[in-house]
Amino acid sequence: MHIHNHYFYDKESCEFIPIEYNIYQQVVYNLSIWILTGITLASIGMIILSNFVGTPSELALSTENKILLERLEETKQSLTSLEQQLQELSQRDAEIYRSILGLDKEMDEEALLGVGGSNLYENYEIYSENAFEILSWTSQKIDELERQVNVQDLSLEEIKAQYNENRVALKNIPAIKPGSGILLSGFGMRRHPVLGYVRPHDGLDFRADIGSDVYATGDGEVIFAKRYGTFGRTLIIDHGFGYKTLYAHLSVYEDDIKVGAKVKRGQVIAKSGNTGLTEGPHLHYEVHFNDKPVDPLLYLFADISPEEYLLFKQIAESNNKSY
Repeated sequence: MHIHNHYFYDKESCEFIPIEYNIYQQVVYNLSIWILTGITLASIGMIILSNFVGTPSELALSTENKILLERLEETKQSLTSLEQQLQELSQRDAEIYRSILGLDKEMDEEALLGVGGSNLYENYEIYSENAFEILSWTSQKIDELERQVNVQDLSLEEIKAQYNENRVALKNIPAIKPGSGILLSGFGMRRHPVLGYVRPHDGLDFRADIGSDVYATGDGEVIFAKRYGTFGRTLIIDHGFGYKTLYAHLSVYEDDIKVGAKVKRGQVIAKSGNTGLTEGPHLHYEVHFNDKPVDPLLYLFADISPEEYLLFKQIAESNNKSY
């Protein structure tokens, strides 16, 4: 790049005389122009780039925010799962413990109106829209779970008090599995494997090899011990308080088990078998309350975990064939 002509005014000649630059001065001038141009362009580029990409600290903060949003989403999913488990526990509480003890199935939640409700999510408006939405949802869900947990806590305290008042009666109420096998079929309408048509299935079917132990599910007295139609060799126990249990397709009774015998919960009363009209060896078990069949799944509460109960319930609802 050539240096533009510069002039000085000569008073003696009264003329503008061009200034002559040597090569060194031209090089310095050109380098200066290129350096200034480069600095200007670099500055402009950095300003533009920072608007689109951000500084290293901004990039780090953006990455951190992304990770936090992912963690919040995971927390949201965990809270949803926890809420479902709590609802299932509450449902089991209402269906089993409270109904058996004669308590109202629903707790009075009016006493808990002041519990929870922190409203902390009102301060989340300073965050991004996504963060605000997740944080608000999470805070509200935590408040709801706190209320549900308090309701469940009061319910369990009420159950405990009622249990202490009815300790003797509870020894008689059926409360354990009649055998060690897994559940095969549940309570309700089922297709009979031999007859081939759908009919009421008033009990549960458990897997049981011939000769497996069969247990009394509550204290009581044997009132029936002989063959009973398609049930084959059958045993019925009267537990008092309106409860009776039936055990069918047995192979043999224990030596001391006969009509009038007193039994205790967990006592071996018979061996499972394949008598009667069956597709294979198994144990059929029924619970009757006030001479009406009820779902025995609700009367296994002393012998299975909440997870096992939910698994058994799923099996009972999905399998539409009796054995």
